[in-house]
Amino acid sequence: MSTNRYTTEFWQGNQACAEAAIAAGCRFFAGYPITPASEIAEIMSDKLPRVGGVYLQMEDEIAAISAVIGSSWGGVLSMTATSGPGFSLMQENIGYAIMTETPCVVVDVQRAGPSTGQATKAAQGDFMQARWGTHGDYESVVLAPNSAQETYELTLKSFALSERLRHPVILLSDEIVAHSREKIIIDRSRNALVKRRFSKKGDMPYGAVDADGHQFMPKFGDGLNLLVTGSTHNEFGFRKTADPEVHDRLVRRLSKKIQNARDILEDYQITGPDKAQWGVVSYGSTSRSVDEMMLIVSENKFRALRLRTLWPFPDDAIREFAESVDMLLVPELSLGQLSREVSRAVKGSAEVIPVNKIGGGVMIEPHEMIRVMDKS
Repeated sequence: MSTNRYTTEFWQGNQACAEAAIAAGCRFFAGYPITPASEIAEIMSDKLPRVGGVYLQMEDEIAAISAVIGSSWGGVLSMTATSGPGFSLMQENIGYAIMTETPCVVVDVQRAGPSTGQATKAAQGDFMQARWGTHGDYESVVLAPNSAQETYELTLKSFALSERLRHPVILLSDEIVAHSREKIIIDRSRNALVKRRFSKKGDMPYGAVDADGHQFMPKFGDGLNLLVTGSTHNEFGFRKTADPEVHDRLVRRLSKKIQNARDILEDYQITGPDKAQWGVVSYGSTSRSVDEMMLIVSENKFRALRLRTLWPFPDDAIREFAESVDMLLVPELSLGQLSREVSRAVKGSAEVIPVNKIGGGVMIEPHEMIRVMDKS
Protein backbone atom coordinates (compact mmCIF):
# COMPACT_ATOMS: atom_id res chain seq x y z
CA MET A 1 0.00 0.00 0.00
CA SER A 2 1.27 3.49 -0.74
CA THR A 3 0.28 7.13 -0.70
CA ASN A 4 2.08 10.06 -2.24
CA ARG A 5 4.46 10.24 0.71
CA TYR A 6 4.23 7.00 2.65
CA THR A 7 4.69 3.37 1.65
CA THR A 8 3.74 0.43 3.85
CA GLU A 9 5.80 -2.74 3.51
CA PHE A 10 5.98 -6.09 5.29
CA TRP A 11 9.69 -6.83 5.58
CA GLN A 12 12.05 -8.69 7.83
CA GLY A 13 14.91 -6.70 9.33
CA ASN A 14 17.51 -7.90 6.84
CA GLN A 15 15.36 -6.88 3.90
CA ALA A 16 14.76 -3.49 5.49
CA CYS A 17 18.53 -3.07 5.76
CA ALA A 18 19.13 -3.85 2.09
CA GLU A 19 16.27 -1.66 0.88
CA ALA A 20 17.43 1.25 3.03
CA ALA A 21 21.00 0.94 1.78
CA ILE A 22 19.84 1.24 -1.82
CA ALA A 23 17.56 4.16 -0.91
CA ALA A 24 20.54 5.89 0.75
CA GLY A 25 22.56 5.63 -2.44
CA CYS A 26 24.68 2.54 -1.75
CA ARG A 27 25.83 1.25 -5.12
CA PHE A 28 28.46 -1.31 -4.10
CA PHE A 29 28.17 -4.37 -1.88
CA ALA A 30 30.84 -6.99 -1.28
CA GLY A 31 30.24 -9.86 1.07
CA TYR A 32 30.41 -13.54 1.85
CA PRO A 33 27.34 -15.63 2.82
CA ILE A 34 26.97 -16.12 6.56
CA THR A 35 24.02 -16.87 8.79
CA PRO A 36 22.03 -14.90 9.95
CA ALA A 37 23.01 -12.01 7.64
CA SER A 38 22.82 -13.80 4.27
CA GLU A 39 19.50 -12.28 3.21
CA ILE A 40 21.12 -8.85 3.00
CA ALA A 41 23.65 -10.09 0.43
CA GLU A 42 20.98 -12.06 -1.41
CA ILE A 43 18.72 -9.03 -1.82
CA MET A 44 21.59 -6.75 -2.75
CA SER A 45 22.71 -9.22 -5.43
CA ASP A 46 19.28 -8.98 -7.01
CA LYS A 47 18.51 -5.29 -6.62
CA LEU A 48 21.84 -3.47 -6.91
CA PRO A 49 22.32 -4.22 -10.64
CA ARG A 50 18.84 -2.82 -11.31
CA VAL A 51 19.93 0.61 -10.09
CA GLY A 52 23.35 0.61 -11.72
CA GLY A 53 25.17 -0.82 -8.73
CA VAL A 54 27.64 -3.66 -8.33
CA TYR A 55 27.42 -6.75 -6.15
CA LEU A 56 30.46 -8.95 -5.53
CA GLN A 57 30.53 -12.21 -3.62
CA MET A 58 34.07 -12.46 -2.34
CA GLU A 59 36.10 -15.47 -1.25
CA ASP A 60 35.95 -14.43 2.42
CA GLU A 61 35.18 -11.52 4.71
CA ILE A 62 38.72 -10.14 4.60
CA ALA A 63 38.35 -9.71 0.85
CA ALA A 64 34.85 -8.28 1.31
CA ILE A 65 35.88 -5.39 3.57
CA SER A 66 38.94 -4.77 1.37
CA ALA A 67 36.72 -4.43 -1.70
CA VAL A 68 34.37 -2.09 0.16
CA ILE A 69 37.27 0.19 1.13
CA GLY A 70 38.55 0.26 -2.45
CA SER A 71 35.10 1.00 -3.83
CA SER A 72 34.61 3.85 -1.39
CA TRP A 73 37.88 5.47 -2.52
CA GLY A 74 36.53 5.12 -6.05
CA GLY A 75 33.71 7.46 -5.09
CA VAL A 76 30.88 4.99 -4.41
CA LEU A 77 28.82 4.55 -1.24
CA SER A 78 29.65 1.00 -0.11
CA MET A 79 28.51 -1.61 2.40
CA THR A 80 29.13 -5.14 3.60
CA ALA A 81 27.18 -7.41 5.96
CA THR A 82 28.28 -10.31 8.12
CA SER A 83 27.94 -12.00 11.48
CA GLY A 84 30.33 -12.66 14.36
CA PRO A 85 33.01 -14.90 12.76
CA GLY A 86 33.12 -12.76 9.61
CA PHE A 87 33.12 -9.60 11.72
CA SER A 88 36.22 -10.93 13.46
CA LEU A 89 37.97 -11.38 10.12
CA MET A 90 37.13 -7.80 9.13
CA GLN A 91 38.65 -6.14 12.18
CA GLU A 92 42.11 -5.38 10.79
CA ASN A 93 40.65 -3.60 7.78
CA ILE A 94 38.05 -1.80 9.89
CA GLY A 95 41.07 -0.28 11.62
CA TYR A 96 42.53 0.51 8.19
CA ALA A 97 39.27 2.25 7.24
CA ILE A 98 39.44 4.32 10.43
CA MET A 99 43.09 5.25 9.83
CA THR A 100 42.50 6.15 6.16
CA GLU A 101 39.18 7.87 6.95
CA THR A 102 37.21 5.70 4.57
CA PRO A 103 33.42 6.00 4.82
CA CYS A 104 31.57 2.68 4.65
CA VAL A 105 28.85 0.76 6.46
CA VAL A 106 29.47 -2.62 8.11
CA VAL A 107 26.41 -4.59 9.23
CA ASP A 108 26.94 -7.20 11.94
CA VAL A 109 23.93 -9.45 12.56
CA GLN A 110 24.87 -11.01 15.89
CA ARG A 111 24.66 -14.72 16.61
CA ALA A 112 25.79 -16.95 19.48
CA GLY A 113 29.54 -17.42 19.80
CA PRO A 114 32.45 -17.75 20.40
CA SER A 115 33.72 -19.32 17.19
CA THR A 116 31.00 -20.97 15.09
CA GLY A 117 28.79 -21.17 18.16
CA GLN A 118 25.12 -21.46 17.33
CA ALA A 119 25.03 -20.12 13.80
CA THR A 120 21.26 -19.61 13.58
CA LYS A 121 20.61 -18.37 17.12
CA ALA A 122 20.45 -14.78 18.36
CA ALA A 123 22.89 -13.26 20.82
CA GLN A 124 24.30 -9.90 21.84
CA GLY A 125 27.89 -10.91 22.40
CA ASP A 126 29.48 -8.54 19.87
CA PHE A 127 28.78 -5.41 21.92
CA MET A 128 32.39 -4.98 23.00
CA GLN A 129 33.84 -6.33 19.77
CA ALA A 130 32.06 -3.59 17.86
CA ARG A 131 33.91 -1.04 20.00
CA TRP A 132 37.27 -2.68 20.64
CA GLY A 133 37.65 -5.22 17.83
CA THR A 134 40.58 -3.58 16.10
CA HIS A 135 43.82 -2.38 17.69
CA GLY A 136 45.19 1.00 18.70
CA ASP A 137 43.55 4.18 19.96
CA TYR A 138 40.38 4.96 18.03
CA GLU A 139 36.67 5.65 18.37
CA SER A 140 33.82 3.51 17.04
CA VAL A 141 30.42 4.54 15.73
CA VAL A 142 27.87 1.79 16.37
CA LEU A 143 24.09 1.98 15.90
CA ALA A 144 21.64 -0.69 17.12
CA PRO A 145 18.06 -1.14 15.86
CA ASN A 146 15.38 -3.10 17.73
CA SER A 147 12.93 -3.66 14.86
CA ALA A 148 12.62 -3.87 11.10
CA GLN A 149 11.38 -0.27 11.12
CA GLU A 150 14.45 0.94 12.97
CA THR A 151 16.72 -1.20 10.83
CA TYR A 152 15.50 0.77 7.83
CA GLU A 153 15.85 4.13 9.58
CA LEU A 154 19.24 3.45 11.17
CA THR A 155 20.69 2.06 7.94
CA LEU A 156 19.86 5.38 6.27
CA LYS A 157 21.42 7.17 9.24
CA SER A 158 24.53 4.97 9.10
CA PHE A 159 25.32 6.09 5.57
CA ALA A 160 24.69 9.76 6.41
CA LEU A 161 26.97 9.64 9.48
CA SER A 162 29.68 7.69 7.68
CA GLU A 163 29.86 10.23 4.88
CA ARG A 164 29.74 13.22 7.21
CA LEU A 165 32.51 11.91 9.46
CA ARG A 166 34.57 9.95 6.90
CA HIS A 167 34.48 7.01 9.25
CA PRO A 168 33.16 3.44 9.08
CA VAL A 169 29.81 3.00 10.82
CA ILE A 170 28.74 -0.34 12.28
CA LEU A 171 25.08 -1.33 12.33
CA LEU A 172 24.76 -3.91 15.12
CA SER A 173 21.66 -6.03 14.58
CA ASP A 174 20.90 -9.55 15.84
CA GLU A 175 19.12 -12.64 14.54
CA ILE A 176 15.79 -11.76 16.17
CA VAL A 177 15.70 -8.25 14.70
CA ALA A 178 17.06 -9.50 11.37
CA HIS A 179 14.44 -12.22 10.91
CA SER A 180 11.37 -10.60 12.47
CA ARG A 181 8.93 -9.77 9.67
CA GLU A 182 6.96 -6.65 10.52
CA LYS A 183 5.03 -3.77 9.07
CA ILE A 184 7.27 -0.91 8.04
CA ILE A 185 6.09 2.56 7.14
CA ILE A 186 8.51 4.32 4.82
CA ASP A 187 8.44 8.09 4.67
CA ARG A 188 9.74 8.73 1.17
CA SER A 189 10.38 12.38 1.99
CA ARG A 190 13.23 11.16 4.27
CA ASN A 191 14.75 8.89 1.64
CA ALA A 192 17.07 11.52 0.17
CA LEU A 193 20.20 10.05 -1.36
CA VAL A 194 23.28 10.57 0.78
CA LYS A 195 25.59 12.85 -1.21
CA ARG A 196 29.33 12.60 -0.81
CA ARG A 197 31.17 15.92 -0.66
CA PHE A 198 34.18 15.43 -2.87
CA SER A 199 37.49 17.23 -2.42
CA LYS A 200 38.73 19.66 -5.02
CA LYS A 201 42.25 20.46 -6.10
CA GLY A 202 43.89 22.45 -3.33
CA ASP A 203 42.02 20.68 -0.52
CA MET A 204 44.04 18.57 1.88
CA PRO A 205 43.27 14.88 1.28
CA TYR A 206 42.82 14.37 5.03
CA GLY A 207 41.18 16.62 7.58
CA ALA A 208 39.44 19.06 5.22
CA VAL A 209 36.03 20.06 6.61
CA ASP A 210 33.37 22.40 5.26
CA ALA A 211 31.48 25.05 7.23
CA ASP A 212 28.83 22.49 8.24
CA GLY A 213 31.43 20.17 9.77
CA HIS A 214 31.14 17.73 6.87
CA GLN A 215 34.37 15.98 5.88
CA PHE A 216 35.53 16.29 2.27
CA MET A 217 36.46 13.00 0.58
CA PRO A 218 38.90 12.78 -2.35
CA LYS A 219 38.35 10.27 -5.13
CA PHE A 220 40.73 8.28 -7.25
CA GLY A 221 40.58 9.38 -10.87
CA ASP A 222 40.19 13.08 -10.16
CA GLY A 223 43.89 13.83 -10.62
CA LEU A 224 44.56 14.49 -6.94
CA ASN A 225 47.67 12.26 -6.67
CA LEU A 226 46.30 10.46 -3.64
CA LEU A 227 48.38 8.59 -1.09
CA VAL A 228 46.39 6.12 1.01
CA THR A 229 48.20 4.26 3.76
CA GLY A 230 47.41 2.63 7.07
CA SER A 231 50.75 3.82 8.38
CA THR A 232 51.07 7.09 10.28
CA HIS A 233 50.73 9.91 7.75
CA ASN A 234 50.33 13.67 7.61
CA GLU A 235 47.41 15.64 6.14
CA PHE A 236 48.76 15.03 2.62
CA GLY A 237 49.09 11.27 3.06
CA PHE A 238 52.88 11.12 3.34
CA ARG A 239 54.12 8.34 5.65
CA LYS A 240 55.68 9.63 8.87
CA THR A 241 56.22 6.43 10.80
CA ALA A 242 59.11 7.77 12.89
CA ASP A 243 57.58 11.14 13.77
CA PRO A 244 55.86 11.11 17.19
CA GLU A 245 54.27 14.54 16.70
CA VAL A 246 52.60 13.55 13.44
CA HIS A 247 51.28 10.35 14.97
CA ASP A 248 49.98 12.17 18.03
CA ARG A 249 48.28 14.82 15.91
CA LEU A 250 46.72 12.26 13.56
CA VAL A 251 45.32 9.86 16.15
CA ARG A 252 44.01 12.67 18.35
CA ARG A 253 42.26 14.25 15.37
CA LEU A 254 40.66 10.95 14.36
CA SER A 255 39.39 10.42 17.91
CA LYS A 256 38.25 13.99 18.49
CA LYS A 257 36.17 14.15 15.32
CA ILE A 258 33.98 11.37 16.76
CA GLN A 259 33.92 12.68 20.32
CA ASN A 260 33.10 16.17 19.08
CA ALA A 261 30.16 14.75 17.10
CA ARG A 262 28.40 13.31 20.16
CA ASP A 263 25.51 15.73 19.67
CA ILE A 264 24.58 14.01 16.41
CA LEU A 265 25.72 10.51 17.40
CA GLU A 266 24.16 9.92 20.82
CA ASP A 267 20.69 8.46 20.35
CA TYR A 268 18.58 6.94 23.10
CA GLN A 269 14.96 6.85 24.21
CA ILE A 270 13.63 7.16 27.76
CA THR A 271 10.13 6.03 28.70
CA GLY A 272 8.26 5.85 31.98
CA PRO A 273 7.92 8.21 34.95
CA ASP A 274 10.46 10.86 35.89
CA LYS A 275 11.51 8.83 38.92
CA ALA A 276 11.11 5.17 39.80
CA GLN A 277 12.49 2.42 41.98
CA TRP A 278 13.92 0.60 38.96
CA GLY A 279 15.62 1.72 35.81
CA VAL A 280 16.12 -0.66 32.88
CA VAL A 281 18.88 -0.15 30.29
CA SER A 282 18.73 -2.23 27.11
CA TYR A 283 19.26 -2.27 23.35
CA GLY A 284 18.32 -4.30 20.30
CA SER A 285 15.91 -7.22 20.53
CA THR A 286 16.07 -7.33 24.34
CA SER A 287 14.45 -3.90 24.50
CA ARG A 288 11.32 -5.37 22.90
CA SER A 289 10.78 -7.46 26.03
CA VAL A 290 11.27 -4.34 28.14
CA ASP A 291 8.52 -2.60 26.14
CA GLU A 292 6.22 -5.55 26.79
CA MET A 293 7.07 -5.51 30.48
CA MET A 294 5.94 -1.90 30.71
CA LEU A 295 2.46 -3.05 29.68
CA ILE A 296 2.39 -5.62 32.49
CA VAL A 297 3.76 -3.95 35.62
CA SER A 298 2.65 -0.80 37.40
CA GLU A 299 3.43 2.30 35.37
CA ASN A 300 5.37 3.75 38.31
CA LYS A 301 7.43 0.60 38.89
CA PHE A 302 10.26 1.43 36.51
CA ARG A 303 11.52 3.67 33.74
CA ALA A 304 13.46 2.47 30.73
CA LEU A 305 16.40 3.76 28.71
CA ARG A 306 16.95 2.18 25.32
CA LEU A 307 20.18 2.74 23.41
CA ARG A 308 19.99 3.27 19.64
CA THR A 309 23.61 4.39 19.50
CA LEU A 310 25.89 2.08 21.48
CA TRP A 311 29.19 3.79 20.76
CA PRO A 312 30.19 6.44 21.63
CA PHE A 313 28.63 5.26 24.89
CA PRO A 314 26.38 7.97 26.42
CA ASP A 315 28.05 8.15 29.83
CA ASP A 316 26.41 11.41 30.90
CA ALA A 317 22.92 10.25 29.92
CA ILE A 318 23.37 6.94 31.75
CA ARG A 319 24.62 8.71 34.88
CA GLU A 320 21.69 11.16 34.83
CA PHE A 321 19.27 8.29 34.31
CA ALA A 322 20.80 6.38 37.24
CA GLU A 323 20.22 9.36 39.53
CA SER A 324 16.46 9.04 38.95
CA VAL A 325 16.23 5.41 40.12
CA ASP A 326 17.36 3.26 43.03
CA MET A 327 18.49 0.22 41.06
CA LEU A 328 19.41 -0.48 37.45
CA LEU A 329 18.39 -3.65 35.65
CA VAL A 330 20.42 -4.50 32.54
CA PRO A 331 19.02 -7.39 30.48
CA GLU A 332 21.10 -8.72 27.59
CA LEU A 333 21.74 -11.85 25.56
CA SER A 334 25.33 -12.11 26.76
CA LEU A 335 27.20 -12.63 30.02
CA GLY A 336 27.21 -8.94 30.90
CA GLN A 337 29.01 -6.79 28.34
CA LEU A 338 26.49 -3.94 28.50
CA SER A 339 26.05 -4.17 32.27
CA ARG A 340 29.80 -3.77 32.81
CA GLU A 341 29.77 -0.61 30.74
CA VAL A 342 26.73 0.72 32.60
CA SER A 343 28.49 0.02 35.92
CA ARG A 344 31.54 1.93 34.72
CA ALA A 345 29.41 4.91 33.71
CA VAL A 346 27.27 5.22 36.86
CA LYS A 347 30.28 4.95 39.20
CA GLY A 348 28.26 3.44 42.03
CA SER A 349 25.41 5.98 42.01
CA ALA A 350 22.94 3.09 41.57
CA GLU A 351 23.17 -0.65 42.05
CA VAL A 352 23.49 -2.44 38.69
CA ILE A 353 21.82 -5.86 38.45
CA PRO A 354 22.45 -7.82 35.24
CA VAL A 355 19.97 -10.26 33.70
CA ASN A 356 21.97 -12.52 31.39
CA LYS A 357 20.76 -15.22 29.04
CA ILE A 358 22.78 -17.15 26.47
CA GLY A 359 22.21 -20.19 24.27
CA GLY A 360 19.33 -21.16 22.06
CA GLY A 361 18.63 -17.65 20.80
CA VAL A 362 15.71 -17.31 23.22
CA MET A 363 14.64 -13.82 24.20
CA ILE A 364 14.62 -12.66 27.81
CA GLU A 365 10.96 -12.78 28.78
CA PRO A 366 9.24 -9.99 30.74
CA HIS A 367 8.42 -12.38 33.61
CA GLU A 368 12.14 -13.18 34.00
CA MET A 369 12.95 -9.51 34.56
CA ILE A 370 9.94 -9.04 36.83
CA ARG A 371 11.08 -11.98 38.95
CA VAL A 372 14.52 -10.39 39.42
CA MET A 373 12.97 -7.06 40.44
CA ASP A 374 10.59 -8.74 42.89
CA LYS A 375 13.44 -10.62 44.58
CA SER A 376 15.72 -7.58 44.96
